[in-house]
Amino acid sequence: MNNIAETVFTYRSYSLEDTQQLAAELAASAEPGMVIGLDGDLGAGKTAFSQSFARHLGVQGIVSSPTFTIIKEYEGRLPLYHMDVYRISLQEADELGLDEYFYGQGVCLVEWSRIIADLMPPRHLHIAIETCGPEERLITVTGSGEPYGGVCRALNQKWGNGR
Repeated sequence: MNNIAETVFTYRSYSLEDTQQLAAELAASAEPGMVIGLDGDLGAGKTAFSQSFARHLGVQGIVSSPTFTIIKEYEGRLPLYHMDVYRISLQEADELGLDEYFYGQGVCLVEWSRIIADLMPPRHLHIAIETCGPEERLITVTGSGEPYGGVCRALNQKWGNGR
C-alpha cells in the first residue's frame, strides 16, 4: 500500500495559451530528478503541454511526440527526457530501463504514464488533462510526496484551487 501523501491542484484551461501558462509555471519549478506523468485522451493536449514545458525549460528547436521512438532527449536548463509509452507494454517499458531516467539528473516527462503506473516512482507529479470542449480542458495536477506536493501547494497559493 502506498502511504505517500498527495496534494492536488485543479486548473481550468480555456485556451492553448492557458495550458501553456501552466506548463511554463511547472517548467520554472523544475529541478533535477523531476518526474512528471502526463495522461489524457488522444487530442487532449499532452504533446502541446510537453512542447510548452520544453520551451520554458530552455529547449531549442522542435519538440515532437516520441510516439514511435519512445524516448527523445533534449538539452535545456536541465536535460529533458520526453517519453511516450502509448505503444509499449508494461513489460517492454520495464526492459527499457526507464528507472535510469527516473532517478537521473534530468526531468522526465512521460506521456500515457498510466500504462506504466507500476514503474513510475512513488514520488512524482501527475497531470491529467480532460477535454471539456473544443478549447476547454480541466487539468488536474497531483503531487505524490515531496517535493511534488510543494509544487501543487505553490500552484494553489498562486492561482487558488479550482482556477
